[in-house]
Amino acid sequence: MDFGIANVVAITVIVYIIGMGIRATKLDNKWIPVICGAAGVLLGIAALYLGVPDFPASDPMTAAAVGGASGLAATGLDQVAKQLTK
Repeated sequence: MDFGIANVVAITVIVYIIGMGIRATKLDNKWIPVICGAAGVLLGIAALYLGVPDFPASDPMTAAAVGGASGLAATGLDQVAKQLTK
């Protein structure tokens, strides 16, 4: 059974890069999780409508949830890396 894990990881990586770009600006870091979550939602919905093969959603609500979770996972991934390097 294939859950489209590569697509979810791709969204996470793209959103992680977006978050790193935001961190390089003067925008307050408290907004990074919100922006990453929103970017993930948009990417998830885009993947659904672009017909990405093996994307693990068949409706917009599930696509938004998959994308949002992937986006927030990018923020969590950054925090795990920070904690491990302390």
